[in-house]
Amino acid sequence: MRTLVDQLGQYAEYHRDRRNIATHFVGIPLIVVAVAVLLSRPGVESFGLWLSPAALVSLVSALYYFRLDLRFGLVMAVLLWLSLWVGAVLAVQGTATWLGVGLSMFLVGWVIQFVGHYYEGRKPAFVDDLTGLIIGPLFVVAELAFMLGLRKEVERAVEERAGPTCIREKKAAV
Repeated sequence: MRTLVDQLGQYAEYHRDRRNIATHFVGIPLIVVAVAVLLSRPGVESFGLWLSPAALVSLVSALYYFRLDLRFGLVMAVLLWLSLWVGAVLAVQGTATWLGVGLSMFLVGWVIQFVGHYYEGRKPAFVDDLTGLIIGPLFVVAELAFMLGLRKEVERAVEERAGPTCIREKKAAV
């Protein structure tokens, strides 16, 4: 299994434009919550918990994040739990509300992602490697940690692999 730096470094290679990274701070959380919402049906309440396909996907994802890194795994587990909570709240609403909110968040999140990749001038990472779909949320958490001055050793290792972030100018078509 690849390490935290391997995963973040490969993902970062597709995300060096700061505008693209900024769009990921909005688009990826929208997509994660949308997936939790959409997978919250069917579900059943048991012992105060809403058990659904979303809970299973979140559990497996959290275990993966913990396997990569304990500290980031803990943050991801908390964020996934919050997403599950939103999903459970919406799952008990009418079908139109549950589906409308879930699909809207999912579509808007992806539109924002593709706007970011327009700035980047490069396709999304998951096109070449599907693990990009699970690493994306972790990348956002890691980038936030880096902005807060945390995990400098991880940031340095990722930048050694992917290079520094910048704002890239789009080349004009001739």
